[in-house]
Amino acid sequence: MDFIFMLTRDDRTVPDCLEVFDVVADLGIPFVGFKDVGADTATLGELTRRIHASGARACMEVVSTTSQRIRESMFTARELGVDRVLGGQDAAYAAEILSPAGIDYYPFPGAPRGHPTELGGCEDAIARDCRAARDAGCAGVDLLAYRAVEADPVALAKAARRALGDGYLIVAGSIDSPQRMRTMADAGADAFTIGTAVFEETIFPGQAGPRAQCRAVLEACAA
Repeated sequence: MDFIFMLTRDDRTVPDCLEVFDVVADLGIPFVGFKDVGADTATLGELTRRIHASGARACMEVVSTTSQRIRESMFTARELGVDRVLGGQDAAYAAEILSPAGIDYYPFPGAPRGHPTELGGCEDAIARDCRAARDAGCAGVDLLAYRAVEADPVALAKAARRALGDGYLIVAGSIDSPQRMRTMADAGADAFTIGTAVFEETIFPGQAGPRAQCRAVLEACAA
């Protein structure tokens, strides 16, 4: 699976995101992301520039909950020049504002709510939303599997995998152990995001700091 390192903690971009990124920039992390909350636009613009300069691709995850704020976040993502937008639920606006800029969109399937986000929805609902995203031309989906409150995370991931076909399945939120990484890989995920678990040093206990944590995640992916 692909590793998307999120410069986030508790669903917000960390205040020192630029400094943290500089610490891990040479590790070869393929995707580096941030949220649409927690840092100002100027900081996120500089962060996007540094991510691209390192050879990685930049991802912005939308955690805004209202239609207007989601659209504002997508517009900001286009202005920043990121490569991927994750989250939100507005494929029509993404096709209008993101696709012409060459930005891939991965909406949330199911019923996300609150902040930090929880995920409502059963397997059938997740599958339905995945098919709708595929039919709308989205590159894949951003599934909050371990934030599920109404269904089993593994069952949701498998349902999404079947419904997406060859679409790209990202599993986001609460990936906090190598076991969860393996479980989602076995369920068919193409990528996963990790943020808080790196900063709290829980994904690989004993590895001190974001650099050591991210290196250990990359080694696990390679293995």
